[in-house]
This record gives sequence, C-alpha cells and structure tokens, in this order.
Amino acid sequence: MGAEQVVGQGTKEDPWTLKTPSGQSEFQAYRDGSLDPPAVVVLVGKTELRYHLSAIADLYGMLKARGDWVALGNADEQKPATEGSVEAWGRSPENPIGGWYGIRKGYRGRFGNYLPPVLEALDLAEVEHNARNNRMRAL
Repeated sequence: MGAEQVVGQGTKEDPWTLKTPSGQSEFQAYRDGSLDPPAVVVLVGKTELRYHLSAIADLYGMLKARGDWVALGNADEQKPATEGSVEAWGRSPENPIGGWYGIRKGYRGRFGNYLPPVLEALDLAEVEHNARNNRMRAL
C-alpha cells in the first residue's frame, strides 16, 4: 500500500483507512497517546482493538534486527501463532514488553493482521499483499 496511498493522518479525528495484508478487509487505525496505556487503536466495523503504542517502534526494531522477510502469521487470541511469525512475536515473553501487545483480553490477537499495514503507512515496512501467507520486512 505505501504511505502515498494511505487515506487519513493517523489521528482520532482523521484515522488512517487501511486494508488488511490480503486486501480483503478495510479498517481504520490511529495513534492515541492520551490513552492509558498509550495505544494504536484499530476499528474494524464496530469492534475496537488496542495495541500498545510502543508496538510500532518495537516491531520495526525486530524487523530491522532480523533483516529479512518475516511471516505475518495472523491468528485470533485463542489460536496458537506460527512460530517465528510477527503474530508470535507480538505475544512472546521475549518481546520488549514481555508479552501481549494487544491490550484488551479477548481482543489481543490479530497483531499480524493490523500492525503491518500501520508500519507500511508510516513507510517503516514493506508488506506483501497476497491472498494468504503474507510477509513483511523493514525498510
């Protein structure tokens, strides 16, 4: 997608309008530092998901450190994440926050579905847009 194709400024008043990596669904997202904890807010229809705001910089750092493509591994909270994927990293005790980046229990998954387009909108990462098995890497 790339920043040049993104609609919105990524604020609550003017959220980004993004598509999931597969391109099948549209959602809105914005950064809100006033929340406790500060969050990336994702709006999917009437459902609101929140991820720690530090996820943006932390995920970018992980991608830079790996230096290659990383599978997204999108999964609901109740399902296991594919080992080595962005989704698995987003819930790992080894990540910088020591666990889930998703804030609201029951809605903590799908990190590998909603955070990659945010990094892409910020021109921090390249994301594949295939029907399945997408990957991302740092720019």
